Amino acid sequence: MASSPGTSRSALIAGATGLVGRELLPMLLASPQYVQVHALLRRALPERTSAGKLHTRVVDFARLPALPPVDDVFITLGTTIKVAGSQAAFRAVDFDAVVNTARAAREAGATRLGVVSALGANARSSVFYNRVKGEMQDAVAALGFESVVIVQPSLLVGDREKLGQPARPGEVWGARLLGWLPRSVRPIPAPQVARALLREVARGEAGVRVLRSGQLY
Repeated sequence: MASSPGTSRSALIAGATGLVGRELLPMLLASPQYVQVHALLRRALPERTSAGKLHTRVVDFARLPALPPVDDVFITLGTTIKVAGSQAAFRAVDFDAVVNTARAAREAGATRLGVVSALGANARSSVFYNRVKGEMQDAVAALGFESVVIVQPSLLVGDREKLGQPARPGEVWGARLLGWLPRSVRPIPAPQVARALLREVARGEAGVRVLRSGQLY
């Protein structure tokens, strides 16, 4: 069974090879709060780790197996329509895979959920990207977790080449040109998002909390 409150906990992360997930995974492994960390992956980790508390599993997020008992689940899955190739493929990742993981983790005993969404997410938006993100937020919030943290970062800044992703010159120039903007909308480093997500999930505050980009600093 999952750990009870006040004892060392177990965590599950989905999306550990992505921009935020790659930053979050070592934070989870370094945290004394977690005695076990389970990582669900679409592909194997690019490097091996000797951390004894890490358990990895390559899965098909459309057909997830039964998950091990866990306390806290962190979902950092996400793509873009350009990378996915179509709106349907984008939705399969940013809605279906996220909700499937959250539901499976809840069935495995998880009581706390942390999810990376996006600034502007709104289920009633006329913009497809924002609408899918908003629908995802509504769906995971309704799964019965005791504590839900949804973070909505602005443009994410990080080293995509290390992830095997093509560089995005527009993001680099956007980060430079928009760095003077208020924190609420300026580009935000992926490590900052990861730290905020871990911190807020660990608080275990009851209910659903949506934290926009400026609140993640």
